Amino acid sequence: MAHPSTAVFERHLLIYRSLWRTTAFSFFLVPILYLVSIGMGVGEYVGRVGGFSYLDWIAPGLLATLAFQIGVSSSTYAVFVDFAWVGGLYVMRNTRVRINDMLAGWFLFVLVVLGLAVSVFLAVTAAIGAVHSIWTLLAPLVCALLAIACTALVAAFSATIRSDSYFPLLFRFAVVPTTLFSGVYFPVAAMPEYVQPLAYALPLWHGVELVRATMLGTTPAWPVAAHLGVLAAYLVVGYVLARQAFRKRLVD
Repeated sequence: MAHPSTAVFERHLLIYRSLWRTTAFSFFLVPILYLVSIGMGVGEYVGRVGGFSYLDWIAPGLLATLAFQIGVSSSTYAVFVDFAWVGGLYVMRNTRVRINDMLAGWFLFVLVVLGLAVSVFLAVTAAIGAVHSIWTLLAPLVCALLAIACTALVAAFSATIRSDSYFPLLFRFAVVPTTLFSGVYFPVAAMPEYVQPLAYALPLWHGVELVRATMLGTTPAWPVAAHLGVLAAYLVVGYVLARQAFRKRLVD
């Protein structure tokens, strides 16, 4: 008999096999369209940033944003629906599947989807010459850490709400500002000094810095261990909160 975490993972894969078309555009095509339209189009007017063309400079930021958005979007409606509408998590709870298994299986599924999307994006960036370092091979690992950290936090949020009307607020007041203030489209150093600490507190900024360092062969703003430590802290806190939120919702 399969391990409970594996069984949960397989369930999500089976569901995704029927629903993959709903994410194909946002996970696979939109990042490439952004890369071409902004990197090549707007880049003609921006010029060079940090010694690189704008296309080369923005590509790592878009890759990190892709990981961030997959982590967030994968744990909004999917988790909410399994609690509020379908009740799949309640069914699991009545088997030998435990909360840790639910989360582990879900994380594995997110990593598979992320791996496919990241592979496509990196293949395109390499084809257009936007990869400049062998360290790019580590970029998927950074994306995985960033995505799972965000997945855990958002899963905790999705397990506590009783209406999906909260999700537009999440995207408007959390996801969009995070994307704008994390150094994806312009350097954080160009922002007012009183705003910069906000960027440093966001997980996406740390992901952007690490991915940019791997793809361009540069040195990130902070030591690598510090960036990884912040992302790991987000993951641990998110996992603890998600486990508590799942337990409370399943008991109630």
